[in-house]
Amino acid sequence: MNRRVSALALAAVLALPASTALLVLPALAFAQDAPVVAAATDSAPQMTLTLGGIDGPRQVVPAMKILLGLTLITLAPAILISMTSFTRTIVVLSFVKQALGTQNAPPAQVVVALSLLLTFVVMAPVAKRVDEQALTPYSAQQIDEATAAEKARLVISEFMLRQTREADLRLFHELAHAAAPARPQDVALHLLVPAFLISELRTGFEMGFLLFLPFVMIDIIVASILTSMGMVMLPPTMLSTPLKLLLFVSVDGWALLTRSIVASFS
Repeated sequence: MNRRVSALALAAVLALPASTALLVLPALAFAQDAPVVAAATDSAPQMTLTLGGIDGPRQVVPAMKILLGLTLITLAPAILISMTSFTRTIVVLSFVKQALGTQNAPPAQVVVALSLLLTFVVMAPVAKRVDEQALTPYSAQQIDEATAAEKARLVISEFMLRQTREADLRLFHELAHAAAPARPQDVALHLLVPAFLISELRTGFEMGFLLFLPFVMIDIIVASILTSMGMVMLPPTMLSTPLKLLLFVSVDGWALLTRSIVASFS
């Protein structure tokens, strides 16, 4: 067998060009002394994964619950933004930051953290009702999963409906070519959430506009005074920014702003 392999290899080398053959011949001489390993003719090994212990739908349901829970955890940031008071809060705080004229004070991380904390304050009663009406009875095995999910949906929908404008809700029903519901409890969640979101954006912009007015008045007054004094080369922001900060701190602006944001959801 070894001689046959060597003869075939030698014939292949002779068919190559001279320069290539000089490189291959030493390797061929070394290969003649080495043992020849026969190629495996059997089929490649296969690995099979089997999921034991699942004989019917009852065994599949726990796995589906785990998958659903992981999906909800992945979508938690989107749920936080679109179904809570976070959107209005962060819009108002961003407007206040721009109205003050400060570049990086407070930092964006502080604004987001404050928005999250205020969101927890506003949503705490809603979370308590969900726990009392859905989670606690479900944990006590008094209701099933479908009933618990429906009760939780009703509580969250009630909160969102109080903050949603009727025109926005009607808009999404028209876009979806859906009939208007007979009762507030019958509003579909996939139509209520976007209506609630654009209503929150509108309310946040309205509050931001009202907060902008006193700071804009300070900018106008300072610019008018500097122009009348002939100090055109002096940037008005150098004088207006300290005045705006003084006004905001003197009226305890952060406390008033926090109170106004939380009270707007009541």
